Formats: sequence, structure tokens, C-alpha cells
Amino acid sequence: MSAIKNAIKMRNDRGQLALSIFLTAGFPTIKGFEDLVESVYDAGADLIELGIPFSDPIADGPVIQKSSHVALQNGMTLARIIEMSQRIKTRTGKPLILMGYANSVMHYGIERFIKDATTATVDGIIIPDIPIDEDVSFWPGSFNGIDRIHLTTPTSPAERIRSIDGKSKGFIYCVSVTGTTGAREGFDSAILKNLERTYRLIKNNKMLVGFGISGKDSVRELKPYCDGVIVGSAVIRRLLKDTTRHTETLDLVRELRYACDTSE
Repeated sequence: MSAIKNAIKMRNDRGQLALSIFLTAGFPTIKGFEDLVESVYDAGADLIELGIPFSDPIADGPVIQKSSHVALQNGMTLARIIEMSQRIKTRTGKPLILMGYANSVMHYGIERFIKDATTATVDGIIIPDIPIDEDVSFWPGSFNGIDRIHLTTPTSPAERIRSIDGKSKGFIYCVSVTGTTGAREGFDSAILKNLERTYRLIKNNKMLVGFGISGKDSVRELKPYCDGVIVGSAVIRRLLKDTTRHTETLDLVRELRYACDTSE
């Protein structure tokens, strides 16, 4: 069993949700970023997705777009992210996922990316803009145990969800809403009904829900429909104003952890 799947299963076996936190690599600063990642794990994250900053992040809302811009201005590159990943894995030993756009991987070199990510002991890769139909043609060769995590959306038909379930490793990333990333105040009945449908169709993987999760109330609302949650924009928004000590950011992660663990 992969480290990612095992981390999710361990939480679920205790009646808890897994918590995955998205951080834009190199934001708010490169210096101290690895300490931030370790602190987020310590505050309760089971998984961390390191976002590869990109100049045209079409699926990201304004909060994550701003963090990508800052990270690029800081001098963040994919090569530096992979170097960071190896050090983070050595320090924490916890599951680490790289998430970014196909253009960044192609610019770096696809085979080189796989080789270097393997050397860095990265556990998973999420590239949202590679459709499941093009996955095999995009990625050459073996992944040496790295999980390729695929996404479903609210418009994914049942057969496509089943196909994604058959090809994804680690977990299924279920996008809760159409449009770009960003925290929401709540989820309407149509969104929850679609999540219930998707959760019922997935048989081979755990399902984590992302997009729109703003805090503990969101987590509790989603509990019946998933095995875990992914929180990005709400965390990045805290970091935008909490750039040094990260006290408010880590408080949010602890709040999310508590909501994942309890029914209160």
C-alpha cells in the first residue's frame, strides 16, 4: 500500500477524515518554507500538496494566483522544489505530493521530472490539466511507485468516474464545484448530491474533496461524502497576512484537524 493511501486509511480506521493541506512552494518566502511545511504537518496535516507556482494558473482562484506570483518573484523553480521535497521527506518522513500544471513539467523535461521526483522520494503527483485520456501518452516509462492522482469534477459522467477510479493511485481528488479554487461559505444541496453520487461510484480508491473548504463548518458538512478533505485557498489566505510566525495559519490547520477528528 502506498504511503498516501496508508495515511488516509489510518485516519479512516479511527473514524476520522484525512487532512491534506495545499501550500504554494516558496510562499510566502523560500527561506523558512521547509520549516513551515514541517509545522503544518505537526499541526495536523496527514498529507501536504506542494503547489508548483506557474505564471498562468487557469484553475486557481485569485488567492492561489497571488501566492504563485509571489513565489515566482521569490525565485522559486521546479528544480528548487524537488530539492526542497527531498529535504522535507528526510525531515518528516510524511507523505508529500507535487501538484502543478503540465507546462511546468514539460519545460523541466518529463523523464527528468520522473527521475528527480523519484530520487526525492516524492509520494504522489497531481497534474490537473492532463485529461485521463492523455495520461498514458504524456507520461513515458515507469513511475517507480509514485502515485498519479487524478481528479473528478461535478460534470464527470459515471463512466468517466469509474475510469478515473481504475487509473488513479493514492486517492481520487474530487473537485466539489465548477470554476476555480477558493473558499466558500457553504455547499448547496446540488453540490452535496453530486459528491454523494461520486463517492458511491468510487470503489478502488479513497476520495478526498477539494475546492471551497473554508474551515471547520465546511469539513463537518462534507464528512458523510468523503474520506478526507483538501484545503488550499483558506490556508494561503491566512499566510498572505501571517507571513512570519504563521500563528493564524497553524491555528487554522489545528481547527481543521479537530473538525476531521470529531463530530462536534
